[in-house]
Amino acid sequence: MAEVTKRYVTIKTNIDGSPEESHFELKATVLALSLEPGSEDVIVKILYVSIDPGQINRMKTYSSSQRAVNVSSAIHPGGVIDAYGVGKVMASGNPEFEKGDLVAGFFIWGEYSVIKPGEMLRKLDPMGFPLSYHVGILGISPGLTAYAGFFQVCKPKKGEKVFVSAASGAVGHMVGQYAKLFGCYVVGCAGTKEKVTLLKEKLGFDDAFNYKEQTDLKSALESYFPDGIDIYFDNVGGEMQEAAVYRMKPFGRVVVCGVISEYTQTGRQAAPNMVDVIYKRITIQGFLGCADYLELIPEFVSRTSEYLRAGKIQPVEDISDGVESIPSAFVNLFLGKNVGKSIVRIAEEE
Repeated sequence: MAEVTKRYVTIKTNIDGSPEESHFELKATVLALSLEPGSEDVIVKILYVSIDPGQINRMKTYSSSQRAVNVSSAIHPGGVIDAYGVGKVMASGNPEFEKGDLVAGFFIWGEYSVIKPGEMLRKLDPMGFPLSYHVGILGISPGLTAYAGFFQVCKPKKGEKVFVSAASGAVGHMVGQYAKLFGCYVVGCAGTKEKVTLLKEKLGFDDAFNYKEQTDLKSALESYFPDGIDIYFDNVGGEMQEAAVYRMKPFGRVVVCGVISEYTQTGRQAAPNMVDVIYKRITIQGFLGCADYLELIPEFVSRTSEYLRAGKIQPVEDISDGVESIPSAFVNLFLGKNVGKSIVRIAEEE
């Protein structure tokens, strides 16, 4: 019976502030690459895995998000950390999968996953694209999240003014490109000069600014949106959300995808002026791409792959190598060191 040493990442303790590499631990166990007769499990060798900032809410001692939906349930110290990824089937008791199949689904931050019946797993056709694209631009986060968030939740109209925060991040850089392709005017914000240049020169944003250089966010947004904002795609929360709501047009839409500025903070947070929300009749809606819009995967993949082949959309990836790099990749999200989608390459496809 063939066996392998399976390494995986866990948290040593709950994380109730900013994450540090010392919060994580690399563990190892032996895994048999064979299944018992009658088993319908699938053993997957993980090739690429997604690194997402929202995972921090699952690692806290308590977050209201942990009770809201299954995909945000608590991660306990010593337990595996699940995440979306791409891998190769090593053994299968499920008649839908065979050894050697490329697959996508929810795996773990580790080298191998055992997928039980009913857990998300689908065959993957690379379609000629790098496998990393199927974790990022063609994956659930950021790909499906950006696509569904913009087209289904924002409900855009051509010519509308769109503001995207954390615009060089995983979801933001795709939302901005979708909005431009749709015919909107798009402004993004980011945290470095280099990221601002990326948004304007490579990704086609109409304009962009470094929020760290602004002393008054409301005034900054007034200069970029003198007539107001129709759609705010929020990846940040906090003071940026407060300022954006201040500049919204009547009947504007605020779509809340993430609030990274609030994930590691305690105490009272900045909040939008609800008088503005009432009298401007602003809609504020949160959503989860990984839970709410899975039925859109075929449409999203078809449309986005066409954009990719035509060179109309540019993926931005931040790839680290090896399971041992997962903690630093995760911590870097909260330090603003990543550009685009953070992915860890666990192994090369053989």
